[in-house]
Amino acid sequence: MSATPVLSSQLRHPAGPTLRETPLRKFWFDEVPPRTTLAAERRHRQERLAGAFRLFARYGFDQGLAGHITARDPEWPDHFWVNPLGKHFSRIRVSDLLLVNSDGEIVVGEGPVNQAAFAIHAAIHEAHPEVISAAHTHSLYGKAWSTLGRHLAPITQDSCSFYQDHELFDDFQGVVLDTSEGKRIANALGSSKAAILKNHGILTVGPSVEAAAWWYIALDNACHTQLLAEAAGTPQLIPHEIAALTHEQIGRPGSALFSFESLWVGLLESEPDVLD
Repeated sequence: MSATPVLSSQLRHPAGPTLRETPLRKFWFDEVPPRTTLAAERRHRQERLAGAFRLFARYGFDQGLAGHITARDPEWPDHFWVNPLGKHFSRIRVSDLLLVNSDGEIVVGEGPVNQAAFAIHAAIHEAHPEVISAAHTHSLYGKAWSTLGRHLAPITQDSCSFYQDHELFDDFQGVVLDTSEGKRIANALGSSKAAILKNHGILTVGPSVEAAAWWYIALDNACHTQLLAEAAGTPQLIPHEIAALTHEQIGRPGSALFSFESLWVGLLESEPDVLD
């Protein structure tokens, strides 16, 4: 057994870091305590939703009027919170969010609501009660990859988050303004965390706002990576067994939640008005 090291900084500075009496082995985060009231859960979802828009703006996922992220309301599960049409992602605050019911009517907030957001997200939330949040924008690399009409391949550790866990929706019929197309997207999604919408872009869902938002960031990154790799040559695939194992190791909601939280903390420090 190795001896507890003496830090050289302590030799120079007696008031330096204090070593633990018993070293601690800890490779993961503490469990997040559940919110104990509906109001607390609603506020949490609203804050992370507003923050997700700010983060998406930083990543360049803010093409014109396109793009929406939703969060199911914890008290009225057939209602969801969404961004108002025309409000730039970088300026969205909690107080800007709209609460929309299953008929597309605004219950809380000042509209308008993006018609495509309602058509897509209402169908997903209705068909998949386990989904708390869904994210879709016209991000550059997701949009570029969608034109190929293919699934992503397991070519990197990160892309294995989506190995056998994303679908291809290849029935593009123009701007999604009709709930029937939203239902086809919801059906194509199945139990997967993501979908590539051919000639349109990418979409992710999750059991929390944090998971859906982080998986969107990660999926766009995976699209970017494969586009670069295929432009340079022929990527070497990770074997099925290893890709499946890696998916189990890094593709879980908890990993996505804490990945998002690491971004959220920095965002909150620099843009505290997101909570207004």
